[in-house]
Amino acid sequence: MSVPANDPPPLPQGRPRRGLDWSFWIVAASSLAAAVAVWRRDGPDVFMHVLQEDIVLFLEIVPKVVAGTLIGALIRLMVGRETIVRWLGGSSGIRGLLIATLAGVLIPAGPFTVFPLAATFLVAGADAGAAIAFITGWLLLGLNRAVIWELPFFGAGFVGWRIASSVWIPVACGWLARRVSRHAWFQAGEGLDGTKGGGAA
Repeated sequence: MSVPANDPPPLPQGRPRRGLDWSFWIVAASSLAAAVAVWRRDGPDVFMHVLQEDIVLFLEIVPKVVAGTLIGALIRLMVGRETIVRWLGGSSGIRGLLIATLAGVLIPAGPFTVFPLAATFLVAGADAGAAIAFITGWLLLGLNRAVIWELPFFGAGFVGWRIASSVWIPVACGWLARRVSRHAWFQAGEGLDGTKGGGAA
């Protein structure tokens, strides 16, 4: 059966899910090398003490990571894929980068929420430029951090100048990511969103 010509085009595919990628193996190899170095230099007692502290830290972090991932999944269910593609996809232009930057500025959360949320945006149809603008906006311009930490220590003048001097950076980073992902030499490799061919541009 033929498809009518007036049907809307299919939405771009999101970032495929992966298991153990190269970044995991780099972290695993670095951790193993550090463990061996501590064992040989300081002995098994120090090694076990460090290991116990790391296990406690891991148990404290896991609930935060799970909560952040759950928040991202719930947002993906509440906000339709079509909406995310329209507002944060590769064709959203500067408007999409500004929206992503503003979301990063306003979100009152730490890395255990922000990074799973950015990954969820990629899976749901946002492009790498929007995800980079979101993370960079949170890192450089986060309102929660500025109010709680920076203002008491440095004052309004310092914080104002710092924000004014870096307010353009998240949008610039997102725009550059989009430009790079559109080049022919980049299309043959792995895209900024983890897909082959650079993902949706």
